[in-house]
Amino acid sequence: VVKGISFVELRDAGDPAELAAVYDQEGGDELVFLDITASSDSRDTMVNVVRRVSEEVFIPLTVGGGIRTVEDIRRMLKAGADKVSLNTAAVNNPPLVSEGAAQFGNQCIVVAIDAKRDGPSANDPGLALDVSSRWEVYTRGGRTPTGIDAVKWAARAVELGSGEILLTSMDEDGQKRGYDLELTRAVSQATPVPVIASGAGNLDHLYDALESGEADCRTRGEYLPFW
Repeated sequence: VVKGISFVELRDAGDPAELAAVYDQEGGDELVFLDITASSDSRDTMVNVVRRVSEEVFIPLTVGGGIRTVEDIRRMLKAGADKVSLNTAAVNNPPLVSEGAAQFGNQCIVVAIDAKRDGPSANDPGLALDVSSRWEVYTRGGRTPTGIDAVKWAARAVELGSGEILLTSMDEDGQKRGYDLELTRAVSQATPVPVIASGAGNLDHLYDALESGEADCRTRGEYLPFW
């Protein structure tokens, strides 16, 4: 497990399986395991780590990073994951979201969005940033700007079959200042599925995400993990 600030300055934070067991014992409702360098390193998710984590917990486990095909999704589910998270692969190959939802149900498919405020514009008529856009989607562990508007992409991902959105503000990641509430609210209002707001620093930030960020505006309740 690593901890960083705005996706850089990563430092070791412990063993995944050991930390998973602690979070489970402390009352966590769900765990999200993201192999954040799998896509940038062009390798598969560490299946053995997923299997170890799944053996330690009795709560839902979402796994992401390096998942590029339906067979990759199948392998993660067989290893013990309850859901898979798609980020880079979903942007590069949107039909994968639909194929995964058709094979395993949209409750198993989570589209993760890493967004940075005030990105440059692009010329894609469907999902491109425009003068009113505020956040740009990044892929490959926050290394690659895409020119895609984050709010538009969230709505499109749900149309494709995503059952949840895992939303991370790259600007606020690890800063302990709380969520980008404007971003959280915009995505929550644009999508009818649960929005997992990532990036809390304390309990007040959780409250702010639910109230000001409207993270539960039309869902059954949200999962707000600390990172």
